[in-house]
Amino acid sequence: MNQQDMTDRVAIVTGGSDGIGRATSEMLASRGAHVVILARGMEKLEATRDAIKAAGGSAEIHSVDLTDAEAYGALVETIASDHGRLDMLVNNAMSVHYGPLDHLKMEHWRKDFAVNADAVFAGTRSAIIAMRKCGGGSIVNVSSTTAIRAAPFMSSYSASKAAMIQFSAVAAMETARDNIRVNCVVPGQVQTAANEDYASKAPELAEKTVAAIPMGRGGLPTELAQSIVFLLSDASAYITGVALPVDGGKSAQLYLPS
Repeated sequence: MNQQDMTDRVAIVTGGSDGIGRATSEMLASRGAHVVILARGMEKLEATRDAIKAAGGSAEIHSVDLTDAEAYGALVETIASDHGRLDMLVNNAMSVHYGPLDHLKMEHWRKDFAVNADAVFAGTRSAIIAMRKCGGGSIVNVSSTTAIRAAPFMSSYSASKAAMIQFSAVAAMETARDNIRVNCVVPGQVQTAANEDYASKAPELAEKTVAAIPMGRGGLPTELAQSIVFLLSDASAYITGVALPVDGGKSAQLYLPS
């Protein structure tokens, strides 16, 4: 039996049209899942769906603003109802604001929590209800190493991603007997388009950031997707409540000045 086979399963991926989310959507589809991709921009959504279908996979798309957590939760319910099941959910979409505390605005704090915590709660709650009806499922929430290690100027992002980790652990405990697993992946530096753009604008700082990673490089979106898909699959059937760092060793590193 192939524990990575996801034929006839239904998966929802938020932020699924770019970076880690797109790599995850494509990987799930390649394993036979029907992938429901959620994001804001239709252009990237359509491009991702078309690429999946061109490769022989099955996908559909929905544009959604995750700052409206109730609308997102309702959409998860609708998708599960339309397909008669929901097997997998990946809460990958994120909001991030940078700035020192005395310059960060309340609206920035609230938006990061709206997407990184409120929407995760709403989507997970709806998914759990649907998964109980079909005998179980798996949820992976994508956090950040800033949730477990302090990064200056990222208070709202860090705090909201830390909330995600603890929420996921509680959800895992509440649903373990329902055959529903809830885990987090905790990425470090990932070479997404946004990070590549940042590196081109501040090459010296980008080089120092990468050099400080024990493995000496940032992660690839496909490497994060591999970890997410593993936690969604039957290969991780006895794993729940975990926050798995996928960061080239960065979060385990004790910093010592040279």
